[in-house]
Amino acid sequence: MKCLLVYPRFTSTSFWNYLPVCDLVGAKYPAAPLGLCTVAAMLPQEWELRLVDCNTQDLKDEDLQWADIVFSGGMIAQQGEHVKLLERVKAAGKVHVVGGPDATSSPHIYDIATHLVLGEAEVTLPEFLEDFKSGNAGHLYAAGKRQADMSLTPIPRYDLLNFDNYLHVGVQFARGCPFNCEFCDIIELFGRVPRIKEDDQMLKELTYLYDLGYRGHVDFVDDNFIGNKSKAKKLLPKLRDWLEEHNWPFEFTTEATINLADDEVLLNLMQETGFSAIFVGIESPDEDTLKQTQKGQNTKRSIPESIKRINRHGIFVNAGYILGFDSEKGSVERGLIHSVRETAIPVNMIGLLTALPNTQLTRRLKKENRLAEGFDKVTENHGDQCLGGLNFEPVRSKQDIYQDYRNVIEVVYSPKEYFSRVREVTLMLDCSKKRMKLPLKHQIKDLKAFAKLIYKMGIKADYRKEFWSVLWTCVTKNPRAIRYSVALVALYLHFHPFSKYLVENLNLSLEKMKHEPKKMKLPRVPMPMERAPESQPIHA
Repeated sequence: MKCLLVYPRFTSTSFWNYLPVCDLVGAKYPAAPLGLCTVAAMLPQEWELRLVDCNTQDLKDEDLQWADIVFSGGMIAQQGEHVKLLERVKAAGKVHVVGGPDATSSPHIYDIATHLVLGEAEVTLPEFLEDFKSGNAGHLYAAGKRQADMSLTPIPRYDLLNFDNYLHVGVQFARGCPFNCEFCDIIELFGRVPRIKEDDQMLKELTYLYDLGYRGHVDFVDDNFIGNKSKAKKLLPKLRDWLEEHNWPFEFTTEATINLADDEVLLNLMQETGFSAIFVGIESPDEDTLKQTQKGQNTKRSIPESIKRINRHGIFVNAGYILGFDSEKGSVERGLIHSVRETAIPVNMIGLLTALPNTQLTRRLKKENRLAEGFDKVTENHGDQCLGGLNFEPVRSKQDIYQDYRNVIEVVYSPKEYFSRVREVTLMLDCSKKRMKLPLKHQIKDLKAFAKLIYKMGIKADYRKEFWSVLWTCVTKNPRAIRYSVALVALYLHFHPFSKYLVENLNLSLEKMKHEPKKMKLPRVPMPMERAPESQPIHA
């Protein structure tokens, strides 16, 4: 059986498409498709496999002609391209198996596929394969309330990847998050009780990556790496010992909640194990908004001090902010800009509130008859928080929200503001325990990338003064942090044009709104504090 695994393309205008940074090192896309690599490991060993990541190469007609069966999966941000893929595979007359988080959340969009295998593949894929082998495969396989036993997840087929195509490769330690944010779909897909891989299992995955020759950045793609702190604390010393035995071939990044800042032991362990960055959802600097959206872990604390405590352990933070909450009592522009400045976080994913399928937020808005027309249809920028958010009728004027959003983006991604934050965080980072050792060929590759960066930002760019100021500060005051200072500086190759593109689109939207009839302002009502059960089912 010849099986083609296809990963749909993300839009090139995405916040996360660091394509100019990829170009510096000769990569084609930031992240490798871990999900499809994991699915590949569950397929019959006698099958012949090919993987096509449409973010790094074109899907050719010859690929489809070669295949007996096609597997694909993706996230909501890939939905438009995924639907195009469905039509293309159908036209080629091939059996098409579709799964992944977006198909699980919105199966109606993918109904033309031959088979829908939804939920976690460890649960539903074996059932499908058994039926397929006997010639009795059905159209829909759903997990219901069943959840995967992560200890049974196989080592992903990393051998199907060309590592040179990517800035980093992902691994997964845990699924699920114990918190209860109203707008989040993670707890709906994977539950509120984190499920964890065994320590030895995790080390075997890293050993496989190592044996394949991979070196450098490894991202733990967990929904919340510290969702089960005791399990994380148990893994980290073993991971540190493994790194020591293998001469420190990797450094790590992940996603975690801000309460990491409260645990000195965990912070020290992550620092000693080579974690260099985490993503944290801040969402809003307003305490009332955090309470209303059930983001309790961010309340009763100084967010700037929590972030700086993490920085002082050699870990820089990328953050997420959201505009458009019902609890906003007027313009949030000044408060959000002040928060970005106070935390000194260079990279902030600032987006508009989006009602994702099957979330508490969406269920509430549906009851209030506030979801936008065509909410569950494929549209331009569907699922993109920067350009496709506010897919509902907000309490505050949509025009006011867009104006706030435009003004925040213009300020925080101006060269002066961005480089000022890079300078500040560079001075805070304690990199005395960084020990990753790259082979000579990787060092030469990095030096060539740095030379390109000097030309692009230090010579050609109109913000070259800010560029040199940051590098000089780092070299003279915290030289150990130079690798991370350069990485943060390089990201501006993407964020400078992206922010301009976003502002232009927001201005067009605002101009259009001027000619639309004004809608009656919705009354602000208390939001129900809906409690999710301890473990959420996967919705088919």
